Amino acid sequence: MKKFPIGIQDFEDIRQNGFHYVDKTELMYSLVKSGRYYFLSRPRRFGKSLLISTLKYYFEGRRDLFEGLAIDKLETEWKRYPVLHIDMSGNNFTSGEVVSAHIDNMLSKWEKQYNIANANQPVSTRFQNVIETAYEKSGSRVVILIDEYDNPMHRVLNEEKLRKEYQHILHGFYSVMKANGAYIHFAMLTGVTRFSQMGIFSGLNNLNDISMRDEYSAICGITERELLDTFDDEIHALAKARGMSYEEALARLKETYDGYCFTGNGECIYNPFSLLRCLDEKKFKRYWFATGTPTILVEALRNSYADLSSIENQSVSEEALDSIFSGDFNLTALFFQSGYLTIKQYDEESDTYKLKYPNREVEQGFMKALLPHYMSIQNVKAESFVFGFIDDVKMGNIDQFLRRLRSFMADISYDMIADKEVHFQNVMLIVFRLLGFLTQVEYRTSEGRIDIVIKTDNYIYILELKLDGSANEALAQIHERGYAKPFEMDGRKIFLVGINISSDTRTVEEWKVEE
Repeated sequence: MKKFPIGIQDFEDIRQNGFHYVDKTELMYSLVKSGRYYFLSRPRRFGKSLLISTLKYYFEGRRDLFEGLAIDKLETEWKRYPVLHIDMSGNNFTSGEVVSAHIDNMLSKWEKQYNIANANQPVSTRFQNVIETAYEKSGSRVVILIDEYDNPMHRVLNEEKLRKEYQHILHGFYSVMKANGAYIHFAMLTGVTRFSQMGIFSGLNNLNDISMRDEYSAICGITERELLDTFDDEIHALAKARGMSYEEALARLKETYDGYCFTGNGECIYNPFSLLRCLDEKKFKRYWFATGTPTILVEALRNSYADLSSIENQSVSEEALDSIFSGDFNLTALFFQSGYLTIKQYDEESDTYKLKYPNREVEQGFMKALLPHYMSIQNVKAESFVFGFIDDVKMGNIDQFLRRLRSFMADISYDMIADKEVHFQNVMLIVFRLLGFLTQVEYRTSEGRIDIVIKTDNYIYILELKLDGSANEALAQIHERGYAKPFEMDGRKIFLVGINISSDTRTVEEWKVEE
């Protein structure tokens, strides 16, 4: 078996040292032959750096590295161009000085390469000199490849002063591209955030944003067909190691790591980082999520007092997915661009997208990240409480579950919470999503909206919540609006649960249960 290129983003290294490579060169060839200026947005660790590296070696004319790949039969010229590779991915960028030093270091290397004198000129002048000199000395127009252009900005999204400082520095560097079109053969930028919203490319209106173009939906990531064609032996090895059938292993891979759809009608893809780690270690774990906790998302979501159930299954326009900054954070756009939400369905008539969590890894990983923020207790303690509920719910012991929940909720500080009922619903949603049960908040019926519906293999729980009311009122509403009717033919045992939350005691005050 070949080796897995985990953490390796250099195309030459992969091709020369026996690593797996999923062939994306046919798509890459279509890209370079169809236009000159491109932008691609994808979440972190989705193969953007490898794509940029592959383009670099292609434009350097390294045909030897592409032997046996699709592009080897498509390209006939293999012309060499001067390539300026701008890598913004590998730095923490803790200050404006660090950003400026990173840019200065890149410019200094090019100036040394092309023997350009640097008389303490502005960044924009130095970059322009590099582009012009590379063109003059090579006789060919320049290729500019920018990897993770927005990484410095993402470090300071919630710090407005630093964000504006970084924006000013990067604008002075990147904006040179606009005035040097005569010297540029091809340019591609990648990042997480859509470039039009970051304010550092003003005037560069010839970038072709392919982030939501169907034909390039699979240019990063791994499709179902690519998984089967490239990793069939590895799937068999995973199945053997986990004591599963091949079909069971494939289904588990799909449930855990597949489901990313970045366009309306394109192909959906697996998370390449998690998929390769799973096949390598032969264990199903939250690999992608473990590499970076979405602190900004968690804090913005909690501070907005948003109903967690409203995050998924919402319908939005493409414009809404494009803009992170519209007054406050546009949480939907930030979730989508960062990979925590993906397209579930596209309605061509209304030109809107319905969103969802991509897969089990993201959903459960995000719920786990939210847990200590919503419950104001240590992560380990919160998890121990949550997993104590599992037997109660599986066994149909709803009274024991609610007693446990009352004790749990009593530890939460509600002093700064604007909407206690929404907060309680969010806590319930987090708890049950972590347990793996199908939990829906604000479940819609023809007669209204049920607060919470929980489904296990044997039971369906219909929960109605009241704040400073009574459990009888909540139960009466379940009956009056016929909330149980949609589940009468299901076959599972149904529990009707009325719950009252007290703002004085800050927890579950009373409940009534009917079967």
